[in-house]
Amino acid sequence: MFGLHIASLACADWFARGAILQTQFMISTAGQGLYEFTPNVSGWVSSRNVNSGLLTLFVQHTSCSLLIQENADPEVQTDLRNFFHRMVPPTTDPSMSYLTHTYEGPDDIPAHIKAAMMPVSLSIPVTAGRLALGTWQGIYLFEHRDAPHTRKVVAHLS
Repeated sequence: MFGLHIASLACADWFARGAILQTQFMISTAGQGLYEFTPNVSGWVSSRNVNSGLLTLFVQHTSCSLLIQENADPEVQTDLRNFFHRMVPPTTDPSMSYLTHTYEGPDDIPAHIKAAMMPVSLSIPVTAGRLALGTWQGIYLFEHRDAPHTRKVVAHLS
């Protein structure tokens, strides 16, 4: 199903002085869509033995976003992708003819606009050594470009 597969995900740990922990998740995408990486983040947080704290996630790119969204029904991800595609179509759509940044492809400036509308960082409490997410909440990278990319998400736990 579109947007539900992470082709690959890698993680590299760094430890700074004190109780501050950082890592980087590498998320490979296959084009526009939502890519859940909650299990990877949850596993990393659990392995750090931090009972109480705050996790900050930050994506190091300008054409994708981070979301906390429902992970029970895949139609939610499909509808979100379709909604934002309709709200900000490619520059080949006549309604977007006023845009000037078009030389990187018809999906590029729409991707930047979508990233400007959605968060590029998230804060999630850690309680009893686990992410304090709701029952149906998952952590997603929302890819706004058509081509495959490898996206870097930095995690900071304090």
